[in-house]
Parts: sequence; C-alpha cells; structure tokens
Amino acid sequence: MEQLNLGIGTRLQHIQHGPGVIVGVRYATYLISFINVGIKEVEKTDTGLDDIIPENVTTELETVSSVETSLLKILRMWSDVNEIVPLGDRWKGGTMLLQPADKTQKPKEVPVDVFFHKIVMLRDRLRVMEQQINAHKLLSDEDKVNLQQYITRIYGTLTTFNVLFKNKEHWFVGEKGSGE
Repeated sequence: MEQLNLGIGTRLQHIQHGPGVIVGVRYATYLISFINVGIKEVEKTDTGLDDIIPENVTTELETVSSVETSLLKILRMWSDVNEIVPLGDRWKGGTMLLQPADKTQKPKEVPVDVFFHKIVMLRDRLRVMEQQINAHKLLSDEDKVNLQQYITRIYGTLTTFNVLFKNKEHWFVGEKGSGE
C-alpha cells in the first residue's frame, strides 16, 4: 500500500491497533483514531497499516478545522455516539398519557423527553445499521439495496414522531420524502 499520500477520512486496519480512521496528516505521520485504543500517531511508512477505503488522497497537510470536521464525520460513522437533537420547545416538561380502553385500569404517564430520547436513539441505531449494510463486504449490491429499502420504509413509519423534533433537519424521511 502507498501510505505517503492518504488523506483524512481514510479507513485503515492496523495489525496491532485494529480498525481506525485518519483524523490528521503530518509530514511523516498520520493521526489515526482507532476504535479500540483512541487516537495514536503512526508513521506513514508503518508496514502494519492497510487502507480499506482511501479518501481525500493528498500530499498536503490538513488544518485543525478539517480535522475537527472529519472527526465528527468519523464518530458518526464508526461509533454509537449520539448527536444532540433538541426536543421541540412546546414538548419540554410535557408528559404522554397512555390510557387503556378499560377505564378501570391505571394509565401510564411517560415524560415526553424520555420518550423523545428513545426515538432519537432508535434513529441513530438505524443510521448505524445503514452504514454497516453499506460497508458489508459479503452482501451483494442487490442485497444492500433491498435492505436499504426496508430501512427507508422504517423511517417512513416513524414520520409520525417528527412533531417532537425542534429542527426539521432531524426529521425521519421515508420513501415519499427522500426525493428518489
């Protein structure tokens, strides 16, 4: 592998440290965020490195802001780190009341913010599943497309909960809203 010109965002496999992503480029080294061991500085000539998906191939050094942007992208791609998603103002401090049809049974009260947090976690885990499917080496392109269609339908099913989100860019989008 020619390792002297890989850019930020390149996914790597290291014999000792496992999978990682380049988050910084220096003259003779890469700063690599490894899933299991954190950020390590590794020589560009290290024979234990193997690129999986080269990106942003360049001989230039990267700036700090580029590193920050790439690191955020990498964290979303490789981890279960949740994005901070604000609850709509009108729902803050609210509760959901689940009332059984049988009025003799006790209703269940759920704080809206707790319910909202679970919805956001569900969305984030669906995104991770999408990434896992897209990166899977054994699935055919047809299998990937079929699985993606199911996930898109799941998003469509969840559009009812869009009313809870403060910002429209966090909404669930199904087939009709995807523009495809």
